[in-house]
Amino acid sequence: MRHLFFLLILCSYAPLPGQNTLERILHDSQNTFGPWATNPAKYEVQVLYSEIHRHDDGSVTFTTHRWGADSTRYFYPASTVKMPAAILALQKINELGVTGLSPQTLLFHGTGTAPASAPQTSVAADTSSASGYPNVENYVRKIFLVSDNDAYNRLFEFLGPTYINESLAKVGIHGTRQIHRVGVGGFDTETHAWLNPVKFVDGVKVPYQIGERQDTCYRALARVQNQFKGAGYTTNDGELINEPFDFSHKNYFSLRHLHDIVARVTVPEAFTPDQRFNLTQTDYALLRRAMSERPRESTSPRYDKPDAYVKFWMYGDQPDETVIPDGVRILNKVGWAYGYLTDAAYITDEATGAEFILVGTIHVNENQIYNDGKYEYEEIGLPFFGQLGRAVMDYERQKRGGR
Repeated sequence: MRHLFFLLILCSYAPLPGQNTLERILHDSQNTFGPWATNPAKYEVQVLYSEIHRHDDGSVTFTTHRWGADSTRYFYPASTVKMPAAILALQKINELGVTGLSPQTLLFHGTGTAPASAPQTSVAADTSSASGYPNVENYVRKIFLVSDNDAYNRLFEFLGPTYINESLAKVGIHGTRQIHRVGVGGFDTETHAWLNPVKFVDGVKVPYQIGERQDTCYRALARVQNQFKGAGYTTNDGELINEPFDFSHKNYFSLRHLHDIVARVTVPEAFTPDQRFNLTQTDYALLRRAMSERPRESTSPRYDKPDAYVKFWMYGDQPDETVIPDGVRILNKVGWAYGYLTDAAYITDEATGAEFILVGTIHVNENQIYNDGKYEYEEIGLPFFGQLGRAVMDYERQKRGGR
């Protein structure tokens, strides 16, 4: 059965006679779709949809369908890179195996063997944490609940890009490029490679610490096309530069990378032990809770955000007052920047038993100018996720005899 999993994945990427499954879902749906449906190439649409099959012997297999653009074409993953950092921070703690070191151990940045060099900053408090101090668990929850930039950046500084990319490759996720922080100014390609001192504190003990270090990890990714994009870009000072924007030193994850990360966390039994992350059952529970909760359901940290704030599939185009039904759970990570919107999700429906993985990205930048803040997120991007997500859920429910 383990071999069947890989056979299904490979076969599903082969051309199918006539329409593929995603095209049939779009054709048969009663929904009205936006321009992305008739011109997916213009919007660089990519979608991976995995049907999940649970067998009597306890094994799990996927049938995965692709629709949209060529997966070798670059898209900016934005905040989806926070997902592997959250997972691997928990794995790193397990690998270190130090007494007194856990996701709840206090974690300080810039207070190691020497102060961090600028533009790095120190951190010794976290007002969103129940204890008032930062720790890995709270950073993980903040990443999934509201896509907190600083939470990711602190875990990135703990792990470093070499560990992140090599750990992903070790479980079979090859060809990633995670090399920089997100949502913070003052850094360039060189300074992103410098990592803060980090120190874990357990009472009066220091179970683990590491000083500032340089981690130069760069992958040219020669097989990934279109890393220079658009007609121009604006600088942080507002100057328009009339030449393509350079993404060649930006983070990179393919849609397949994101799909396989989500699958390993939500359906690890579909993978052989050497293809799974080194996580405990407690780690899985932490990740799944953080990935599935709406902001209103969290008491630590507390947030006043709509249910769909970071739930693009099915609900991204809905009004802020929309309440996601308790029986629908979306375990996911979204990203949005430079006109790219991406969502990688495992979705379940309690009423019908629907269970599937849906990962997609769309590019909405009509003027082809980057960093000018003029993107069609509301008009085209979020409706893509809402409309297609609802259509796939309808298909999943119908094939199980539900509505």
